[in-house]
Amino acid sequence: MPVRIVQSKQNARLKELRRALARPGREGHGMAGIEGPKLLEEALHAGLRIECVFAAQSAERQLEPLPLPRETQVLLMPKALLDSALTTEAPQSIAALVEPPDWTWAHLLDSPRKGVPLIVVLAGLQDPGNLGTILRSAEAFGASGVVALPGSVSAWNPKSVRASAGSIFRVPFLSVSVLDCITNLREAGVKIWTTTVHEAEPADLLDLTLPVALIFGNEGSGVPAEIAEHADGAVTIPCPGAVESLNAAVAASILLYEAARQRGIGGMTHLDLRGGKR
Repeated sequence: MPVRIVQSKQNARLKELRRALARPGREGHGMAGIEGPKLLEEALHAGLRIECVFAAQSAERQLEPLPLPRETQVLLMPKALLDSALTTEAPQSIAALVEPPDWTWAHLLDSPRKGVPLIVVLAGLQDPGNLGTILRSAEAFGASGVVALPGSVSAWNPKSVRASAGSIFRVPFLSVSVLDCITNLREAGVKIWTTTVHEAEPADLLDLTLPVALIFGNEGSGVPAEIAEHADGAVTIPCPGAVESLNAAVAASILLYEAARQRGIGGMTHLDLRGGKR
């Protein structure tokens, strides 16, 4: 793999990394920026094309065990220079430009490996940490994929990528219009449930073994009325405590777990409280 030493902030690749992290584009359009050796390892294992790797000179040894393709460009630079392009408060010493997966509706609706469709729809979700957590829960509980409607934060926002812990590389993810989303779900025979607090069916009384899509809205205002009107019904999570609503990522995780429970959770991987598998 070609290795170069970089000393200037004006390096074209470094500028590209800075742009990718600061203004992540739409999924499938251009390169995405990722930070840290763990995410780079996850991207490699997921089979993503790694365009360029950036490493502080002090961290060059961390690259040695990684199966980087021969065509991947590696840029070594002073840590302060790399830090200037990164977005975290405590920047790590490795970053990369990767090509996002090219997902289609077929990956969500027609994948034999995924079985009966279980799809998360995000309507104006704004918090990148919530989006990343939902991606991670979607993978953990066997969802077919995640669909983002206009107004939702980019899945390639650095905070989303970190919160997903690598699930962004493996969970099918689409950014589409409302019309495109509803049309494809209807044509595939997927039942659509919007999430709300009042006048809704308790999750444990719904049949979530059927093809189903669950819509989650903005953290503050919920699912917009013009989107909720397309749903077949509304679902809620009964809560004995005196709270008005749940965090979007928490609500999504609970409903995905309930769907997995109904579909037969016995064959699933057990998770420990640190978020790892056992």
